[in-house]
Amino acid sequence: MRPDAHGREGLTEEAVPLEGVAVINRPAGPTTAGRSLAPRRAVIGVIGVVVLLVGAYFVPLPSIGQAREWSDSLGPWFAWVFFGVYALACIAPLPRTPFTVAAGVLFGPVLGFVGSLTAATLAAAVAFALARRLGRDRVAPLLAKPVVATVERRLERRGWLAVGSLRLIPVCPFALVNYVSGLSAVRPAPYLIASVIGTAPGTAAVVFLADALTGQTHPAMFFVSGGLFAVGLVGLVLDARMPVND
Repeated sequence: MRPDAHGREGLTEEAVPLEGVAVINRPAGPTTAGRSLAPRRAVIGVIGVVVLLVGAYFVPLPSIGQAREWSDSLGPWFAWVFFGVYALACIAPLPRTPFTVAAGVLFGPVLGFVGSLTAATLAAAVAFALARRLGRDRVAPLLAKPVVATVERRLERRGWLAVGSLRLIPVCPFALVNYVSGLSAVRPAPYLIASVIGTAPGTAAVVFLADALTGQTHPAMFFVSGGLFAVGLVGLVLDARMPVND
């Protein structure tokens, strides 16, 4: 308090030092704009995937003759382009069998097998990541149901057996397994390892036994496909009956 011009004491404003005074900084919460953009991004992502899936079935596949012409024009780069398109087709998804057959004809059995398996594995990883990123949170409310929770726990602990068995079954859509696995609790590393192991036998059979030039299939292909189907089915039955350790 200080005396004013008339000798009276009054209140005056004085600067108060902040040293020793604790200042609490509260973390800033999510902004309204951030919350509003999240659903919009999810909707855009889902629409993009749907458009990709629908459009994939209207894309005409090139013939072996056209592929050979592209091979002559691109030279050594053709293999990289071909297997890159192979991977994109599996993500789309387009049927991968025609690409696998063409790989064996264009590049021979060894490079055709290695390139096809690599492209399929890359596509499996990308599709898994897309489904896990865009769709996992959307199906979270369903996972609270007891039946679904039991399946989720089984997939989390031993999902590799189910994935590997499904890969062996020729009629099981490759892309469907990719996206469903991404939505489930299957862990990424076991998923990829099981995908490689389960995809390799069928890929080798197609590369070595299918003939894209004549449009015919080697008779042994039917026995191989039947054997893989049986092994995959046995794996699924074992997975369903084996207990899951906590």
